[in-house]
Amino acid sequence: MADFDSIKQMPYSLEAEQAVLGGILVDSEKMNEIAELIKSEDFYLDQHKAIYTAMQEMFMQSRRIDFVTLLDTLERKGMYSKKDGAQYIKMLADTVPSIANIREYANIVRDNSLLRALINGAKEIADSAFSAQGNVSEIVDSAEQKIFSIAQNKYHGDFTHIRDVIVENYNLMQKMIDDPEGSTGTKTGFEAIDRMLIGMGSGDLVLVGARPGVGKTSFALNIAENVARKTKKAVAIFSLEMSKSQLVSRMLSSATMIDNYKLRTGNLTTEDWATLAKAASSLSKCDILIDDSAGITVTGMKAKLRRVKNLGFVVIDYLQLMQSDRRTENRVQEVSDISRHLKLLAKDLGVPVLTCAQLSRAPETRGAGGKKPMLSDLRDSGAIEQDADIIMFLYRDYYGDDAEKQNIAELIISKNRHGATGKIDLGWYGQFFKFISIEQKYDDTGN
Repeated sequence: MADFDSIKQMPYSLEAEQAVLGGILVDSEKMNEIAELIKSEDFYLDQHKAIYTAMQEMFMQSRRIDFVTLLDTLERKGMYSKKDGAQYIKMLADTVPSIANIREYANIVRDNSLLRALINGAKEIADSAFSAQGNVSEIVDSAEQKIFSIAQNKYHGDFTHIRDVIVENYNLMQKMIDDPEGSTGTKTGFEAIDRMLIGMGSGDLVLVGARPGVGKTSFALNIAENVARKTKKAVAIFSLEMSKSQLVSRMLSSATMIDNYKLRTGNLTTEDWATLAKAASSLSKCDILIDDSAGITVTGMKAKLRRVKNLGFVVIDYLQLMQSDRRTENRVQEVSDISRHLKLLAKDLGVPVLTCAQLSRAPETRGAGGKKPMLSDLRDSGAIEQDADIIMFLYRDYYGDDAEKQNIAELIISKNRHGATGKIDLGWYGQFFKFISIEQKYDDTGN
């Protein structure tokens, strides 16, 4: 067991706890201000937990809270005796400093509760480390999950008045006027895509699906580089399939337009070396961070991303290789859990999160005329379709040597929570792992 004997007293404020309870007794309407701030578990003393639990119950029943009604509720529930409780409850109401500051008192109670949770969490982490039962990486993941779950409980959303939201929207519209390209979100770097998507919004979960070999990783990397260069913000890439070296090799091939085979074999001309050096220098200045940990969880990603300064964009390659924080025998349930938490991750970080996804074999079984991917082709989980804000599919007609569009990739935007859907043609240079914008037509009917 970890030695926490040196801790003589867990952090708490008797005065703050009493002031919160007393403030509610003086003015029961104050319960509206603090009900979303603190729970009964946030109180340190058991008698205070019991009193606040009774207050919560009365609040939910729309009953007025005062000395008489509270004491009656406590007696009926066997939480308090009239003999022992009446004097203490009366003292709470009589000694409250100022009911106007009740939110401040509640924040003190909440902060002390968080400190106690951290101490208890640290004790559990220390005990796990000392006992060393299980895989070390699992112990580390569990420790991160404990700490961040405590941190997550710190934040409480509140209502925003519509006038404030209108001001935000007005400012966004003003930016659109100032920006000739008219994008309010993070741009992919492909003009036609950005027009249709109106950029990738902050907190958006963007999914790029394709069958193996179509180029979804290359497409994601092209966007990552474009975002890093344009925004000057950090771009984090989680590569669960390829190593860092393989990923960077592809990015250098795309940046230099040098065949990736030549880069891998080192069979380069003097001119190639000069081009490579220039591209490597330019790419090195981009704030691109790569993590190739296998089987990472959303919790593990969140722990790493929270340490990134000036984060602007996240890429995950790819969804089905991730591990769920909750292990089950049902892989579909696990992937559903992962996609849901990825959406929460994007919202929490306030940046677009783009994740690649593998499709089922269904497109290959539909015949030559029906091979284009559809939402129903998303592998392992229909929940992905619900969680994602934007879903794009890549399709290339590479099934025959005589295919008319062998070097043309079709981007099918099947879901766009913020705008139109449709199809966009992109140029594809497979030897360079590079997509380019080409002259195209697109509409909102998929034709």
